[in-house]
Amino acid sequence: MSASVSGRASGLLSRARPPLRAVRRELRSGEAAVGWIGLTAIVLLVIVGPAFAPAAPSDIVALPYATPGAGHLLGTDFIGRDVLSRVLNGGRSVVLLALAATVLAYLLGGTIGLVAGFVRGRTDGVLMRAVDVFLAFPHMLFILLLATGVGASWWVVVVGIGIIQSPQISRVFRAATLQLTGRGFVEAAVARGEATARILRREILPNIVTTFVADAGPRFTFSILTVAALNFLGVGLRPPAPDWAVMISENRPGLQVNVWGVIAPALLIAILAVSINLVGDAYARRRGISTDVDPAQP
Repeated sequence: MSASVSGRASGLLSRARPPLRAVRRELRSGEAAVGWIGLTAIVLLVIVGPAFAPAAPSDIVALPYATPGAGHLLGTDFIGRDVLSRVLNGGRSVVLLALAATVLAYLLGGTIGLVAGFVRGRTDGVLMRAVDVFLAFPHMLFILLLATGVGASWWVVVVGIGIIQSPQISRVFRAATLQLTGRGFVEAAVARGEATARILRREILPNIVTTFVADAGPRFTFSILTVAALNFLGVGLRPPAPDWAVMISENRPGLQVNVWGVIAPALLIAILAVSINLVGDAYARRRGISTDVDPAQP
């Protein structure tokens, strides 16, 4: 009995060692270690930060632009709300909106790229010409026009960013798919008469996961910065929402009185973006993958 238990335990340990070794290799790189530390800190702040907020993010607790003190470690904002409480509550919207936009971009762009790269021929030409049209259109102008037509909202930000990122993603997926379509295991699946969707799901997609992961870092960073910019402009979330970008927009007039209403959220957005880039670049270098935004041409 004890021998079988020890055997199962050793088996579990042997399966756990490869991921642990990969993590240790990542942390040996100074840039990757800094990136993981920063990313972990921001994720913890987003998840557990609201529980440690000294006040509700919408409560007026003192005079406007009060300087940091014992009761308010980062002072107050332009109407007297606690800056620290709003900072601790303001990261969730940035991260969730950016994550939703990135997932949508990969669903749209990945599907187009997989189909274009596998089917090829006229389908490939039509899809890539449509991609070219979107690439030629100014990104921010597209989102602003979308917001003008349907109204400013968080979902406009998600859909807009998802659409503007999907053309570049489709090129990445198309290039990766083209490299696999002539492989023996793909040709064997075609010869067996398997459906296109099944081949893409079972044969192509699992073999480009590494490329997808390496490409996701810059895409997620772009989504974060674009979400912040759009919230700053009032296209997405608006006051009184506790959002880092909204905080920057609200507290600009009092920058000379209490800088923390602007500096704290701006610094956290910067740390998040830089950390994701460092982690993504380290992973791409270890796998020998380019992280260029547009690595393939149609």
